[in-house]
Amino acid sequence: MLRTLICAGVTCLAYASQPFNAVWAQERSLITIFENVRIFDGENPSLSAPSNVLIRGNIIERITTDQIPADRRADTQIIRGGGRVLMPGLSDMHWHAMLVRPTPAQLISNDVGYTTLLAGAEATATLMRGFTTVRDMGGPVFSLKRAIDEGILPGPRIYPSGAVITITGGHGDFRELYDLPRTPGGPLSRAEDLGGTAIADGPDEVRKRAREQLMQGASQIKLTAGGGVASPFSPLDVVTFTDAELKAAVEAATNWGTYVATHAYTSASIQRSIAAGVKVIEHGHLMDEATAQLMAEKGVWLSTQPFTDLGGAAVLPPAQQQQMMQVVNGTNQVYSFVKKYKIKTAFGTDILFSEALAQHQGQEIVDLTRWFTPAEALTMATSTNGELLALSGPRNPYPGKLGVIEQGALADVLLVDGDPLNDIRLVADPTNKFLVIMKDGVVYKNIVPK
Repeated sequence: MLRTLICAGVTCLAYASQPFNAVWAQERSLITIFENVRIFDGENPSLSAPSNVLIRGNIIERITTDQIPADRRADTQIIRGGGRVLMPGLSDMHWHAMLVRPTPAQLISNDVGYTTLLAGAEATATLMRGFTTVRDMGGPVFSLKRAIDEGILPGPRIYPSGAVITITGGHGDFRELYDLPRTPGGPLSRAEDLGGTAIADGPDEVRKRAREQLMQGASQIKLTAGGGVASPFSPLDVVTFTDAELKAAVEAATNWGTYVATHAYTSASIQRSIAAGVKVIEHGHLMDEATAQLMAEKGVWLSTQPFTDLGGAAVLPPAQQQQMMQVVNGTNQVYSFVKKYKIKTAFGTDILFSEALAQHQGQEIVDLTRWFTPAEALTMATSTNGELLALSGPRNPYPGKLGVIEQGALADVLLVDGDPLNDIRLVADPTNKFLVIMKDGVVYKNIVPK
């Protein structure tokens, strides 16, 4: 058989003598049968009866309580579940694939090759934590996405935003004061040159920058409608883009069949975004009740994060740590609004500059149980996130249904040693508890006991 398993500890990746992309192409044609599994389908808050699942290529073809006759072809693999739980792959709706491992200083250094290799290593680690899809909300991620899609290295599906679009002095403008003013037509700042941010003032410039991201393959557009924690010159209370500027970005995205998401913590920045036609609010931790009610009435999505402590704030200066504390203090309130008004809410983590924090990505799903049942938390991190991904319409880089186990869905699945609906802490221990990790019909990890 072409494929073998090379295991370092318990992490097992597909490997063969030829390049990884050859293995990937070969394995997409496999027939995989999961025998005797109980299914959490991503939507129903209970497990199925013992079932069998047939996957052909990258599509879930059949789910049945009956035996599936095993086609004993050379390209058929049978995984005996032993009554364990099969569930959809996890997803993270606010990820920055290029910004997880490097320090801020490394990120803006001249060694782009090194930081890209760091991002590649982190992409593989992300997949091996069971996160088969991420929505990248800002960063020069197009090359990494291409490498993963071509099978050059293992990693999650990436829905890219490309550069974060901001204004002069907004969240995402990381220039030093000595860089001001910029001469018209002068050189870009380092962050812009790398493709991480795009500074745009005025509707025409915003429209142009949005179109540039779409031209490169963005599945959605990201703007910073207010200040941010990591902003050296943009306090949290600041509202940045004008109505006309926001509408210009929305127009550009709509013309391409997709949507705009805005970074917005405060009521003012959220309300201005909604008035302009923005479909997704990122964060929202400082909104008031009237704004929460408005989001629910308008059907605007909230993509937020269960910030419960200062986490990686140690890398930030004291003033920015204070801003982080404001956000953390707003977490309980934002989730109370979500429950009260039934706001459409996706799960993400927004982990920056910390490989150590990234290793606990699954723990943040566990943290959701401060406000939600385990079934509600797991649904948010699977099928609900899948609904948000579908908003990108024709710009969806992976057409098909994600976040569910059902006939016709894309085959991104995890085999869990235990019942996560009963003990959600299992998702925080992927090394030991995720026995099989499959993405797009390819098994990247299989440590089911023989």
